[in-house]
Amino acid sequence: SDFRIPDSQIVAKITTARMVSPTQRSVDIPIENGYVGMVDREFFDEFLRKRAAKAGAQRLTGVFQKILRDGEKTQVQYRDRDTGAETLLETKLVIGADGARSSVARAEVPDGEKIPYVIAYHEIIEAPKPNATYDPMRCDVIYDGNISPDFYGWVFPHGGSASVGMGTGLDGFDLKDATAKLRRAAGLEGCKTIRKEGAPIPLKPLDRWDNGRDVVLAGDAAGVVAPSSGEGIYYAMVGGQVAATAASAFLKTGRVRDLKLARSLFMREHKTVFRVLASMQNAYYRSDDRRERFVSLCHDVDVQKLTFEAYMNKKLVQARPLAHVKIGLKNLAHLTGLVGANHV
Repeated sequence: SDFRIPDSQIVAKITTARMVSPTQRSVDIPIENGYVGMVDREFFDEFLRKRAAKAGAQRLTGVFQKILRDGEKTQVQYRDRDTGAETLLETKLVIGADGARSSVARAEVPDGEKIPYVIAYHEIIEAPKPNATYDPMRCDVIYDGNISPDFYGWVFPHGGSASVGMGTGLDGFDLKDATAKLRRAAGLEGCKTIRKEGAPIPLKPLDRWDNGRDVVLAGDAAGVVAPSSGEGIYYAMVGGQVAATAASAFLKTGRVRDLKLARSLFMREHKTVFRVLASMQNAYYRSDDRRERFVSLCHDVDVQKLTFEAYMNKKLVQARPLAHVKIGLKNLAHLTGLVGANHV
């Protein structure tokens, strides 16, 4: 509802999340009062491009090369996809929405290259029929150092297909081997592989999203992927909205400080959630003992409710202070080792 996404773009409606520990203990967490909608990026991205064009955007396809300036004039140089020709576009403002490790950010924004990330690898497979280990309405999240030493593995249904993969920031870790292990463990090794993909996932929003002149960043280019979960599409689209707000203000007033609106508006709304998720990732993704403890915490009904209320509403729920106190004490007990890793 936030972005007017038609039901035709939703390829799966997830109603349960299964958390799996290093010792293969698992807990199913129901998603109450709604569902998590899954989209197929192959079609969803094109849908967004067409919608933008219908709203009045002029659509061009090519590869960004650099920004040129001559006095007050700013030009974007890109290589046209169809002709291969280097082409110049004059503009008043550039929105860099070219993903993690953004070429625009690295070239134009101070410290734009200093963005921490994990490398995600996944294999898109033909989804099996529902069975004892695969549910087309359930996401499986695997916390196991053999699959990922510092992030997690996953099985995410997408209707007729499924994404099976993992992420890590550890150099030298064999992503393909880990994904093969995950597929075997999930009973998916016999499913046909449609394609294989890898991409960086930012871990932290950049400290600056603009160059103080004529560039502002949005989405993964600005680092707006939720820590712990790696959720990016929702926050990328919010990033597009705040970048548009900043761009509109800048073009109307000519004040370069208005470009800072993009980051300030986003962080005003989402900074607290990002900080809590980052703290959770730093605390529980560092060893198999901690991962085991995290899954133990997920057995707690209050943890389940507060976590998914925050996930669905994109903000922390403050209405149940006693539940927060109980969860805080359980966290303390696990992080200090006062209780065993399997204690729920």
